Amino acid sequence: IVEKDRNGLQVPHSPGQATFEPETAAEAPDLGYREAALDCCSVREMPKCLKSSVKYPQSVMVWGAMSAAGVGPLCFIKGRVNAASYQEILEHFMLPSAEKLYGDEDFIFQHDLAPAHSAKTTGKWFTDHGITVLNWPANSPDLNPIENLWDIVKRKLRDARPNTLDELKAAIEASWASITPQRCHRLIASMPRRIEAVISAKGFPTKY
Repeated sequence: IVEKDRNGLQVPHSPGQATFEPETAAEAPDLGYREAALDCCSVREMPKCLKSSVKYPQSVMVWGAMSAAGVGPLCFIKGRVNAASYQEILEHFMLPSAEKLYGDEDFIFQHDLAPAHSAKTTGKWFTDHGITVLNWPANSPDLNPIENLWDIVKRKLRDARPNTLDELKAAIEASWASITPQRCHRLIASMPRRIEAVISAKGFPTKY
């Protein structure tokens, strides 16, 4: 969601989804560059380089939204997300979140172009509710600040080490609740730098 503050700055409020799993036995580092991680640290010296897993893991999918004013409530999703279920999430979680964060102020909604998001019926839902949707590139993981929040949650889960789905959900909610409006505002304020970094890198990875 993008709002305009008193200085005219557009501040996005981004929704997103992430999947989390309970942890048990340790395995190789869950880093993008596994060989580099193994070269840099040993298992004994750097336990945080390890991600725990089970052979047939259970997992939960979570929907959440953020703005410069803070985060909205989480939605734990059962099954796959299609256009109909996504619109239910928007109705029961996004709208209350926007009302809490913005009151009667207008806002612009931002999400990626996942099939459920770009479906015609979803577009009609936004039109029917009078909500403007921000144009967004098809491939833009570096640009969405909510990915940084999911990373924060995942890092805290490594310390909490939940063993059951109930423990996992509780740990996710606690981690999400600990995210401050100040942190959200800093991430939103970084958007111009993110865009410049992507342009400078010509689409290749950036530090974001």
